[in-house]
Amino acid sequence: MIFRYRFWLFSATFLIGFGLSTVDHTNVTVSLVRWLSDNPFAIRAAFAFAALLVVLAALIRTWAAAYLQSSVVHDGQLHTDALVASGPYRYVRNPLYIGALLLSLGMGMLASRTGAIVIMGGAVAITLALIDAEERHLTAAQGESYAAYRRSVPRLVPSLTPRLPAANLAPRWGQAFAGEGMFWGLALGMILFAVTLQPAWIIALGIGAPLTHLLVMRALKARA
Repeated sequence: MIFRYRFWLFSATFLIGFGLSTVDHTNVTVSLVRWLSDNPFAIRAAFAFAALLVVLAALIRTWAAAYLQSSVVHDGQLHTDALVASGPYRYVRNPLYIGALLLSLGMGMLASRTGAIVIMGGAVAITLALIDAEERHLTAAQGESYAAYRRSVPRLVPSLTPRLPAANLAPRWGQAFAGEGMFWGLALGMILFAVTLQPAWIIALGIGAPLTHLLVMRALKARA
């Protein structure tokens, strides 16, 4: 099932996308900015925007994970036993995938022109496939309750106002930040890169954040 391999599928788009820089040496952001503007600060501003997207991705995913167990968020098995309609789930059905898409968009701005297409296009294709698979299973498992939720809450474009009343579910911020540490590590790397324009920050944190994430998730599962 595609859900089980989602981490590796997203990772593969990044590896392939950034690997294409060996044959396409032109960064997509630099190329686009130079086509649009001669302002010397425009490139730095564009990379600052990319960093903002990754920070926003980390914020959204942490907010969503606070209302779920992080062991559930990152589990290889799809959980259909309960419906969460609190926090960001009152505005949009798939906030975790919105975060993944924003990460792919922000990080994709560091890739070559062809690499950006692979990273961003791959993320969209994988996300839509995952959502379709999850919604089929949730509909089969929960029936009318999930059908009513689908009718009330948009799929990927958030509502400006909550579409459901607040539920009595307290967020768990500690486990949420721990579970989304990889996104925060990448966000820090993007911020440092936008300030210094030194790719070593991205390389170091791009490798270290996923490894740290795997260790943290093992620890959380062991405690569950």
